[in-house]
Formats: sequence, C-alpha cells, structure tokens
Amino acid sequence: MNYGIHLEKVFNDVGREPSKGEVAKYIPELAKISGDKFGVHISCVDGSKHSFGNASEKFSIQSISKVLSLLRAYQLAGEKLWNRVGVEPSGTAFNSLVQLETDLGIPRNPLINAGALVVSDVLISNLENPKQEFIQFVRDLAGIPNLNYNEKVAQSEALCGYRNAALVNLIKDFGNINNEVEEVLDFYFHLCSIEMSCVEMAETFLLFAQDGICPMNDKQVIKLENTKRINAIMQTCGFYDEAGEFAFKVGLPGKSGVGGVIVAILPDQYSIAVWSPCLNEKGNSYKGMKLLEEFTTATGYSLF
Repeated sequence: MNYGIHLEKVFNDVGREPSKGEVAKYIPELAKISGDKFGVHISCVDGSKHSFGNASEKFSIQSISKVLSLLRAYQLAGEKLWNRVGVEPSGTAFNSLVQLETDLGIPRNPLINAGALVVSDVLISNLENPKQEFIQFVRDLAGIPNLNYNEKVAQSEALCGYRNAALVNLIKDFGNINNEVEEVLDFYFHLCSIEMSCVEMAETFLLFAQDGICPMNDKQVIKLENTKRINAIMQTCGFYDEAGEFAFKVGLPGKSGVGGVIVAILPDQYSIAVWSPCLNEKGNSYKGMKLLEEFTTATGYSLF
C-alpha cells in the first residue's frame, strides 16, 4: 500500500473545502492560532513517511498528552490505576461534571479531563520532580531533546481553568485526589501545553502501532498486553462524546485535542497526525475528522 499517494489526494481534496467551526477561543493563547492551518504526517512501520501542508509547525498538543500521561502512570502504578479511573466511554462532554457525582468521584476514563486530573495526581505522587521528569519522559519517547512546555499556553489555561478547578475539587471531595489541588492543576495545565508538530507526534505515537516498541530506540516501552489496553481506550474514549462517530467513520484508535490535532494509529501499519485548528461542536477538528474518514475509505484499511 502506497499510503503517500492516497494521503496527498485526500489532503488536497479536504484542503479545498472551507474551514468550518472555530478555534478554541475559550483559551486565550489558542484563540490566536489561524484556523487556516492544515497539516498531516504519516509514519509507517516499514520506515516510509509522508508530510503535507503545515506538518512541521509546532502547536500545543492539549489533550493528546493525556495518552502519554496515561502511559507513564500505567508504567508506575500498574493495574492499581484502574481502582481510581475507569475505562468506559463517557458519553458526555470532555469537561463534564455530571458523571462524577453519580460515579462517586471515579472518572469514567483517563482521556476526559476528570480522568486526566486523576492521572496527573498519580504522577505527582510517584515522581520526585513531576513536571521535569514527565517532560523528560516525553522527550525520550519522541527523540526530541529540546521538546518542552509552552509556558504562555500553560498560564493561559490557568487563567480560564475554572471548570477544571471544579472537577479536581469535586474529585478531591470524594477522596480520589491525594495531592494539593493547585499542584494537580499546575501539572495538568503544563501537560496540555506541550508543543509538538504533526511529524513529531506521528513518530512518537508509532510505538502504539508496533506493539509498544519505541521507534526512537527500539526498546519495549509498553508491555504488549498494555499496548492493547491503551489502544482500546483510545478507540472507545479518545473523542469524548463523538467517540462512536469516529469509530463509525474512521475506524482507528486515536485521540483528539482542542488545539485542532488528531492522532490515530493502525496497528502494524502506521501512525498519522493531522492538524486543523477549527473545531466542530464536539471539540474535535472538523478537517481532521474529514481527512481521516476519507483516508481510511480510500485505502480500505481500518480496524474493521
């Protein structure tokens, strides 16, 4: 399969369409990003790579980082992690408080905001210098020594993070947050501010497509059975209350972020990242969803 030929055609077709939706204006720094940005990169397990558009431009990866924080927390806490966060699709918005009340402070899954806050708490408890050690972990995965947080984005998140503050306080009230609320929020906001490009993200997520083996050093970063579990969570929970729609139209495990990026993988084949900042009403990239739907249709390859 020559994925590059199909991807170039789909990229050009979708690129000609007008950008629908809006950038995430509720985060001041994200509101400054042009909605016309559009880039995609695919990294294949056979070593082939293809880029189009703004694929090399960096942006804050936002909720994509939740997969990486989940990976590190799973490495550190093992199966005990699932005592504090579930693995079920939420069916509600990514920042919803509704389910936490009925679920007694146990978030439905680690890829919604509430779940990522619990995962942040786990990391703070297990790391001596949480922010420094976590960014080094991501650098090692990505093979990018200078990869870093964007402090302006982190501070911008903090300025408007009232809903996240409400979430973490409610979870702490139920006894499922062990550290100080402000420390958990600070770590979480920095997590979301990590900057990568489509090229860097697709390269990093290739490990989820090749049985947990990091492409940067050929080391088994995740146990095979744990790779299966994280991929399953991405498949069922990676797109909030649009996860079923993504599975139906695209058919790949993946994760979206409100910065307008989507990363997805096809096991034993490839990792792909697409960036277009204009979001649909569910908070997912409009063109990103469209491109991936047309790409898996054109290639005839997905999980299904």
